[in-house]
Amino acid sequence: MDWITLLRSLQSDLIKRLTSGCLLHCETEGQYSELTVISGERLKALREFCWLMAEKYKRTSPVRDVFINNMKGKLGEEVVKERLADFVTEVDYERRFGGDGKVDFTLTSDPSVGIAVKSRHGSIDRVRWSINSDEVEKNAAVVCILIQEEVNEAQAEYHLFLAGFLPTQMIKLRTGKILFGIDQLLYGGGLRCYLEQLQFSTNDNSYKQKYPIYKHNPRQEPTYQQPKNQFIKPYFYPGQDDYSRYRNADLNLLYVKLGDECFEKGQYDAAITTYNEALRLNSEDANTHYKRGNARYQLGDYEGAIEDYTQAITINPNYAGAYHKSGHARYQLGDYEGAIEDYTQAIRINPYDAVAYGDRADTRILIGDHQGAIEDYTQAIKINPHNDYVDSKKPSQIEDKEGTIEGFTQLIKMSPNDVDAYKNRGNARYDQGDYQGAIEDYTQAIKINPNDADAYYNRGNARYSQRDQPGAIEDFQKATDLYRKEGKLAEHKNVRERILDLQIEESLDILNF
Repeated sequence: MDWITLLRSLQSDLIKRLTSGCLLHCETEGQYSELTVISGERLKALREFCWLMAEKYKRTSPVRDVFINNMKGKLGEEVVKERLADFVTEVDYERRFGGDGKVDFTLTSDPSVGIAVKSRHGSIDRVRWSINSDEVEKNAAVVCILIQEEVNEAQAEYHLFLAGFLPTQMIKLRTGKILFGIDQLLYGGGLRCYLEQLQFSTNDNSYKQKYPIYKHNPRQEPTYQQPKNQFIKPYFYPGQDDYSRYRNADLNLLYVKLGDECFEKGQYDAAITTYNEALRLNSEDANTHYKRGNARYQLGDYEGAIEDYTQAITINPNYAGAYHKSGHARYQLGDYEGAIEDYTQAIRINPYDAVAYGDRADTRILIGDHQGAIEDYTQAIKINPHNDYVDSKKPSQIEDKEGTIEGFTQLIKMSPNDVDAYKNRGNARYDQGDYQGAIEDYTQAIKINPNDADAYYNRGNARYSQRDQPGAIEDFQKATDLYRKEGKLAEHKNVRERILDLQIEESLDILNF
């Protein structure tokens, strides 16, 4: 599978999710997000700027038309500016007539590489973006933004979707301008990866001069020969060994980046497929083996994960992280002795890893080594007094629940403000059927950190087990709000479904009554 095919596959998934509203939403600048919301003071500043532009150019066009055109452009540019942050530099509006120039952003590291931004309002199945030959020549990529609301003077909030992008090297024109829909774009999650690859290639001057595949030669007239398909694959130069080496390095980097994007979205199967392609190009990359192991771990393929971690360690014997994650996988398989050995190796390589001490302590509890566990907890606290070493991803549903509860009780005595210790002890009490004890632990965790969505969700489950449906719904509602703010869409959707199920259940109870 090539990277273009993968991005088109992800784009098809985005189009399906656009209709249901299940989109990735992250408010952190510089991180990828499918949805951007602009309102309040931020929108006010954009509106004031656009009125200034309308006043400036009122002699050439109707004021309202100038305002709306500028607002569309600025909204789209805000999305790109927020998503790519310092990676790109905005072009000064004062240098462009009407605010709709041929270049909107350039790479901060290489101002000669341009990025065009196109913003449109319309329905998903009918909206079209356009680009002309001059823009194709001056830009390396065109980024397309879909505006949900109609742009006008009074709109109080805008929901903007990063609809996708196209490398201009993939575009050939029959005439001076073409239109394309959302299904012809590549998935926006690959934009930064593509630009990073572009940056890597253009930074090598000899490579750029010898193989100018990314940037048009300004001394050559662009050709507009158009095949049946408006899009073409990147140019290739067969028989050039050094080019092949550069190209493989670029593709490897791109596959790894795309795999990382898939992993962050919880698309673990797609991540594995992409990491497979990266390893096909470079099988000696320990980090990629490690990342593929993480994806397999998330899918419950613990044996496959161990194979990848072991391969990473074979390539790099001092890969502490691979030992650590291998310990997690062995823990999940019930191989507690093997897990302890892996954690011990991680500690040998990095004796200041508080998390590894905490995880080895958790595992020692399971084999009855309570004294060893307490010693590890104590060492973890000495290294990191902030107590973020307990691995909350590991399940607490284990055979020796009493031993686990005692272990976390000892940890709480040593560190009474450890949120994870309370949550993990609550999990163990819940598994034991002590729902009231679990509620007390989750409540204490919430007192320490009122924004812990997992604690609210777990307490909701415990309350439901005690037939406290109103309390469960209240906790689930709080959890779903927090998950939404954190951009955890899968968790947000799951809890919303739980709330709906409980509300239906309440309605049936009322009817039966």
